Amino acid sequence: MLNRAIVLFVTLLCGSVALVRANRPEAAPPRVSFTEFPSQLGDWSGQPLPPIEDKVLAVLGVDDYLNRAYYGPERSAAGLYIGYYKSQRQGDSIHSPQNCLPGAGWEPLAQSLLTIAVPAAAGIAGTMSVNRYVIQKGVDRQLVLYWYQSHGRVVASEYWSKFYLVRDAVRMNRTDAALVRVIVPMAPNDDNAETQAEQHAVDFVKRLVPVLPTYLPS
Repeated sequence: MLNRAIVLFVTLLCGSVALVRANRPEAAPPRVSFTEFPSQLGDWSGQPLPPIEDKVLAVLGVDDYLNRAYYGPERSAAGLYIGYYKSQRQGDSIHSPQNCLPGAGWEPLAQSLLTIAVPAAAGIAGTMSVNRYVIQKGVDRQLVLYWYQSHGRVVASEYWSKFYLVRDAVRMNRTDAALVRVIVPMAPNDDNAETQAEQHAVDFVKRLVPVLPTYLPS
């Protein structure tokens, strides 16, 4: 709680000054569009989901996004959403799933952090921490993993992501970043559903992370 308070204080104190001072034109770093994102990630095969409505995109403010369903072994499935922002200077900022999911009628049942070992090729130091949520709507339950990614850095905390936003704006003249969210449905009436969903989600994330640097520039 103290760490969050410190980060929030520093962000509020520095944000208005730093972002105004770093007013040089922000060059968009080179990246590959999500239109070329692979539909095959290991044993997982992807299928496009319906495009997000224009009015929703206007609220999100993303510059590029990926919304796809992947199907893996053992009848597993994972929904993948990545929203990329090439700049967050003009009021377009990342929307936290903590706000969006309840707004869509999903009730959070449990919240924690999950540490995942990822391949060295991902450019991350062996492990990454992500947000882990269990949500429910009616009789449907889902496991949600999400994190913020920018400049080769993976961050779970909303507070620290804001801190790095300000710091990178000053040091690098960059505010580009992305939200990566993975949702795995849970089988109904199954005592092991949550454990199985986590296993599937972790397996999918391990296949996903090495691909991301091409689309989320370091």
